[in-house]
Amino acid sequence: MIEAVGLTKRYGNTVAVDNLSFTIAPGRVTGFLGPNGAGKSTTMRMILGLDRPTSGKVLIDGTPYAKLDRPLRTVGALLDAKWVHPNRSARAHLQWLAKSNGLPTRRVDEVLDLVGLSKVAKRRAGGFSLGMSQRLGIAGALLGDPKVLLFDEPVNGLDPEGILWIRQFMQGLAAEGRTVLVSSHLLSEMALTATDLVVIGRGKLISQSSTEEFVERSTENTVKVRSPHADKLGALLVDKGFTVREDADTSLTVSGASSDQIGDIAASAGVVLHELSPHRGSLEEAFMQLTGDSVEYHAVETGK
Repeated sequence: MIEAVGLTKRYGNTVAVDNLSFTIAPGRVTGFLGPNGAGKSTTMRMILGLDRPTSGKVLIDGTPYAKLDRPLRTVGALLDAKWVHPNRSARAHLQWLAKSNGLPTRRVDEVLDLVGLSKVAKRRAGGFSLGMSQRLGIAGALLGDPKVLLFDEPVNGLDPEGILWIRQFMQGLAAEGRTVLVSSHLLSEMALTATDLVVIGRGKLISQSSTEEFVERSTENTVKVRSPHADKLGALLVDKGFTVREDADTSLTVSGASSDQIGDIAASAGVVLHELSPHRGSLEEAFMQLTGDSVEYHAVETGK
């Protein structure tokens, strides 16, 4: 488990992280989301003892990172996939990490096999593709068989096959009872990967909840309706207290009603339906709704 309590980090007059508190539970993949400049990387660095908090604390299974004995046995992390000497082989890189934490050398071949790099273990890491580098970084994080794992943008730049592999791999780690915290800007991928979310903006906590709760709380579910009698159906729905918007293609977008309710009303009035499509809010919509005020730089819309 990861527990942050009143975590604050200042750089001069700039507050990067502001009184941030959250808990990351084991057995689940938790997405760590926020706009650029929200303080995600700084927070992850403080979790790992790479930056010292101005105030507050972070505990990993009840202990500050700095006080962990042989930390790779407790927490593993992938913050920068290219953080490796380019002239070292994948195996040599992992052997160096293992030796630094008193880990058995046999563990190196075990993790190489886990991430699918056994056949290229003797190749220079500097010649690896981004996907292979991500796998090597994950292998390093797994060396100590830790119960807590942190990944920063693990699918950045990967092809669909690599994204699917990392998604399933992280979910498998969580299923083993490990604590998995993942920072990513790919919201569509986080919607598929993360069970829980911690969302921050300008260094402050915006939300901590399950992914499903976050989306339901921050977006509106609607139903798209097409009918040759759209005007009649729209008036009936408004009479029932539902919100109806007529779209450019003469279809209706209905808020506050389920597909079943709309279908029943249409059937009772003898209205023919050509389409009845529920639309559930997306993680991207929910994220933009809740973090819009925390975005550091806004692009100017074209045509304005």
